[in-house]
Amino acid sequence: MATTRHAHTVWEGDLLKGKGVVTLDSSGLGSYDVSWPARTEAANGKTSPEELIAAAHSSCFSMALSHGLAGAGNPPTRLETKADVTFQPGEGITGIHLTVEGEVPGLDNDGFVAAAEDAKKNCPVSQALTGTTITLSAKLA
Repeated sequence: MATTRHAHTVWEGDLLKGKGVVTLDSSGLGSYDVSWPARTEAANGKTSPEELIAAAHSSCFSMALSHGLAGAGNPPTRLETKADVTFQPGEGITGIHLTVEGEVPGLDNDGFVAAAEDAKKNCPVSQALTGTTITLSAKLA
């Protein structure tokens, strides 16, 4: 069964001096301030599209990796994934780097790296972001 999630943003003003609020409607988890300076300089308590993409990508990748490992007979005890999304004004998102460290009993590092590469390629968020370069660093804890 397909699911659709919802969020919305209210923006006031021009790009450089304006500000907005993005609201996570489906979950009701909250509303978050967003601005151009938060996107291109220091966050200063605000979020950005890139931070939201990083959150989506790190969580989707972790789910895909966990599923792949369990399906191969090596369910993970713990995965910690970080996503770094790089934004260059005038160019856009220029790359995403995933870093994952895992605790997977019975699996060697080469097997873990191979599973992580497969998850990077096949997680739905990675597939949605095929217009940018996605790199990966993976190791066992």
